Order: sequence, then structure tokens, then C-alpha cells
Amino acid sequence: MSWGTELWDQFDNLDKHTQWGIDFLEKYAKFVKERIEIEQNYAKQLRNLVKKYCPKRSPKDEEPRFTSCIAFFNILNELNDYAGQREVVAEEMGHRVYGELMRYSHDLKTERKMHLQEGRKAQQYLDMCWKQMDNSKKKFERECREAEKAQQSYERLDNDTNATKADVEKAKQQLNLRTHMADENKNEYAAQLQNFNGEQHKHYYIVIPQIYKQLQEMDERRTIKLSECYKGFADSERKVIPIISKCLEGMILAAKSVDEHRDSQLVIDCFKSGFEPPGDFPFEDYSQNIYRTISDGTISTPKQEGMRIDSKTTVGKAKGKLWLFGKKPKPQSPPLTPTSLYTSSTPNGSQYPIFSIEPVHYCMSDIKTGKPRIPSFRSLKRGWSVKMGPALEDFSHLPPEQRRKKLQQRIDELNRELQKETDQKDALIKMKDVYEKNPQMGDPSSLQPKLTETMSNMDRLRMEIHKNEAWLSEVEGKVAARSDRRHSSDINHLVTQGRESPEGSYTDDANQEVRSPPQQHTHPNEFDDEFEDDDPLPAIGHCKAIYPFDGHNEGTLAMKEGEILYIIEEDKGDGWTRARRHNGEEGYVPTSYIDVTLEKNSKGAVTYI
Repeated sequence: MSWGTELWDQFDNLDKHTQWGIDFLEKYAKFVKERIEIEQNYAKQLRNLVKKYCPKRSPKDEEPRFTSCIAFFNILNELNDYAGQREVVAEEMGHRVYGELMRYSHDLKTERKMHLQEGRKAQQYLDMCWKQMDNSKKKFERECREAEKAQQSYERLDNDTNATKADVEKAKQQLNLRTHMADENKNEYAAQLQNFNGEQHKHYYIVIPQIYKQLQEMDERRTIKLSECYKGFADSERKVIPIISKCLEGMILAAKSVDEHRDSQLVIDCFKSGFEPPGDFPFEDYSQNIYRTISDGTISTPKQEGMRIDSKTTVGKAKGKLWLFGKKPKPQSPPLTPTSLYTSSTPNGSQYPIFSIEPVHYCMSDIKTGKPRIPSFRSLKRGWSVKMGPALEDFSHLPPEQRRKKLQQRIDELNRELQKETDQKDALIKMKDVYEKNPQMGDPSSLQPKLTETMSNMDRLRMEIHKNEAWLSEVEGKVAARSDRRHSSDINHLVTQGRESPEGSYTDDANQEVRSPPQQHTHPNEFDDEFEDDDPLPAIGHCKAIYPFDGHNEGTLAMKEGEILYIIEEDKGDGWTRARRHNGEEGYVPTSYIDVTLEKNSKGAVTYI
């Protein structure tokens, strides 16, 4: 099966077919180019999408820690890798398929043009041989006709009796001449014919088959190249399938890494303050304001006006205990049990309760109209001093739990810096030893300033670490103590069911309950009562100032290093302790600046839950 033998006379059709093959090749190359553009645009859009939803560069404190956020960001990273693989597909198609097709198309056009030119030249040469043979043939034909005419003229003159001998000789010579020329043209025609037949045989059996064979091989190579490009087109994507599968597996693993329990624990770690929930509201007995009606046949305690208590004052005193920075709670009457409310005695000594709708209605109306009290001036002054504190280096403005975490982070950072300085010091010492052994390498004294600076930085970092560790141990000790108090308070709460001593602790002994002294039912000025100043609190311990404190803000107390002060209120978890000088001057000082020593079983100690 050869184009040279089967299609020897189809030069024009072969010309059209080879041109169609090249056009089809370029058409496929255009298809590949558009596919590359689609892949590039797809990868670009994926990268823009990832960039849009990826978090910006944020400090360490703002880095996402929730597993759901981390999983989403891992998915974005995998998607970014997936986009990179799409770019790899486009690049592979561009180099292996599109670029190869364009180069091969150019070579194919050049080769086709050369083969067609060779075929046209062979055809032109054959046409030239045919023209030469045809011209010799026509000339031989013309000479033969002229020879026939000369022969007829000679025969006519030879048979004519009236013709002269000279005319006959002349006609004979002309016949010989024409016959000779006819023989020469005959020989020339035979030679040209033989030559043409040889060239024609060579043209159709050697030259044209060779040219057509080359065109056939060229077209077959074009077909093979298309097949290879089809395969390369698919291989470009098949090569990245394992990596794309890993990207998808990474997305699945990221989805499986989401842990709802860990996220919940992170929420607790982020927002836990370390403070304890407020205690129970004490029972407030509004029935003391009601005049008891005494029947003639009962034995009862006489009615006294002094037992009436202002409901507003009671509500304010009770709620003042719940403020975080509130004043010291004052003793108040314990709740009355149902058996002690409106009891009456029978002649035989038995008691029975007397209930009335009027007292209940009076109590409810009094509760609705009672105004809540704001904290005392001392509490406001303390809150201002906390907000406007001179320094926040110890994170005293944060809740205990958050303060502990910040201090731990700072200690870790300082330890890392200390390790860097230590490594630098060791390197400088080694370099100094090398310089001392080999003076030509450098001057050992030139390293001394840097070594001194490094040692100074190490001392400074050690002091910072020691100071922060002291603050951390203080916070951890208070958190542990508060947890123990809360645990014991929960136990006492389950046992005592709400009996409270004047010092704020619970007791099981009902005989230790202290009632408030009788008060007249008066209506004092509420504003003065809100900001009244209590009696001086007793000292519950003493402290020694470790660092000096200026105390410029209102409510704070300035102190010098080594100064001894009395402790009158413990730190409630906000980083401030209330202290008093020997001259009676009081104020708040940073807890981290003092060394506290509390006296056990001290009267007047204020306990905050």
C-alpha cells in the first residue's frame, strides 16, 4: 500500500490532503492553547479565592486556635496546592503538547513544500521531454509529406515526354534531398521518443513514487504526532492525579481533625476569668415591719416600734456584699424560719403559726419598690485606681486566669531570649579563645564589649524571669486558695442551708446567729447612706514593700522599698491589696510589689468569695 503506485495520478488531491492535515494539526494546537488558558484562569481564580479567605498576618495572640478554623485554613492550603497542580497541568500541556505541535507544524509545512516542489519539477521535466518528442514528431511528419510531394513531382516529370532532362534531374535531386531530411527527422523523432518513454517511465515508476512516498511518510508522522499529543494531553493531567488525591485526602483529614470538645475547652481557656460565681442572696425578712396583732388569749412578745427596719436600707446592705470591689458587709439579721413567723401560744403551751395575706402582700410590694444600691465610694475609688493603674507590667488589670496565661507566655518568651543570649555568650567565649590562641585571626579584646553586653542582657532577663515567676506563683497560689475556699463553701452551703455569721462565714450553730439591733423605721438620705465611710478596718497582717511604688493615682498608697505596712484587705484577684501606714493613711498597692504575711485567726478579716 503506497501512494506512489496507487495514487500516481492524484498529485492535486494529495496536495489538498496534506494541506488539510496541517490545518487539522493547527486546529488541535489551538484547542490545546484554549485548554491551557482555561487551566491557568482556573488556577488563578482558585488562588485568588484562597487569598481572599486566608487570614492576614496576625500576632501570635490572634492566631486561630480552634480546630474548626485550623481545619478550614488547612483546607485552604490544600486548595492552594491543588491550584498549583492545575498550573502544573497547564505548564505541562504548554511545553509538551502545544509547543511541540507548533514546532512540528512549522517543520511539516517546510517539508511538504519541498516535496511538492520536487513533484512539480519532475512533472515539468516530463512535460518538457514530451514537448521535445512532439516537436520532432511533427517535424518528421512534415518532412515526410515534403518527401512524398518531391517523389510525386519527380515521377510526373519522369513520365512526361515533353520534360527536359535537366528538369528531371532537378526533380530527382529534390527528391533525394527531401528523402534524406525525412530520414534524419525520423531518426531524431525515434531518439526523442525513446528518451521521452524513458523519462516517462522513470517519472511514474521512480520519481513520483519516491515523492509520494515521502508525502505519505510525512502524513503518517503527522498522524503519529497527533496520537502522541493526545496521549501527552492526558498524561499531563494523569501525572498530577496522585498529588491532587493527596490534596483531597488532606482536606478529608482536616475535616476529621475538627474536635468540638477541644474547641469548647479553648473557649474556656480564652475567656475564663478565674473569679468565682457570686454567693446566694441572703433571706431578707421584711415581715419585721409588720405590727403583729395579739389576741387576748395568747402570750406573745410586746410589739416594739424599734423592731421596724427600713426595707431600702436592708436591700442596699445585702446587695452591697455582692459587688466584686464592694465594701465590707455589715452584720444583718439571719433569716427567720417558718416556725418563728407569727407564732402564738395556746393556754396549754403549744404554739401554732399564724399566716396572713396582708404581710405577704406588703412584703411583695416592698420588694418591687426597693431600689438597688450602688457600691460605696470606696469601691468606686478602687475601681478607678485599677483602671488607671501606673503600670500593667504584671497584667494585674486582667482576671486571674487570663493573667496567669499571659505571665506564662511572657516567661516562655523570656526563657527563649535567655537561651539565645546564652548561646551567643558561649559562641563569643569560644571565639575569644580562638583569638587568644591565634592572634593573627583577630583581637580578643574587641569581643569584650559584646560579651559584657550579652552578660548584662542575661542578668536583665534572669531578673525579669524571676519577677514574672513571682507574679505567676502568686496568681497560682491565689487561684488554688480560691478553689479550696469555693470547695469548702460548697460543702458548708449544703450543710448549713444559708446561716451566715457576721464575718461572712457560715456556721452550723443556730445559737451563734446574731440579729441586727433594733432600728427606728426612718427614711434617711439615701445618697449619704450609699457613700458612707465605714469604721477603720482591723489589720489582718502586714507586708514589706519589695519594689517602690509612686501611687500617683487616686486611691493608691505610695510606698518605698523595704517599708512595712499593715494589711487591712486581701487581694480579691484584681492584683491590688489594701494597706495602711502607721500614721493611719490607707490606700491600695500592687500585690506583686509586696511580700504579704497574714495573721491566722485575725478578727475583722474580710473574706470575699
